[in-house]
Amino acid sequence: MVRPMAPVYRHTNLVARDWRRLAAFYVEVFGCTPSGTERDLGGAWLDESTGLGGAHLRGQHLLLPGHGPDGPTLEVFQYDETVEQSHPTADRLGFGHLAFLVDDVDETLAQLLAAGGSSLGTVAETEVPGKGRLRVVYARDPEGNILELQRWD
Repeated sequence: MVRPMAPVYRHTNLVARDWRRLAAFYVEVFGCTPSGTERDLGGAWLDESTGLGGAHLRGQHLLLPGHGPDGPTLEVFQYDETVEQSHPTADRLGFGHLAFLVDDVDETLAQLLAAGGSSLGTVAETEVPGKGRLRVVYARDPEGNILELQRWD
């Protein structure tokens, strides 16, 4: 009997209005690095796998910091045709945010704002029993997706 492979987390997909601008933001602010070639995908296989008709997309995978060359990626794709959704809020059902552990929450927030992101909350601190002191803030990337910046001491 062949034993099935254990699941391995590979990537998170982020559908963008402007994939190049959004990918550049994640490279500049968080140090993500492009992985593989730029993608230009379409055809019957994409229509079948996504349940869409006539789908075509372009984009790039970005290696997430802290995991090495074989770590998970942020897949930033832009479809030729997209459907708007409501502006994300922290309490919306479904995927909520991407979290990054950073050396300096305030400095990273300043870089995020300078790169076209925006504030969502204000920097806060709390003591988490058994874990330590947390400094944290929620913000948005240039397309409104929610990010969490955190520092543990």
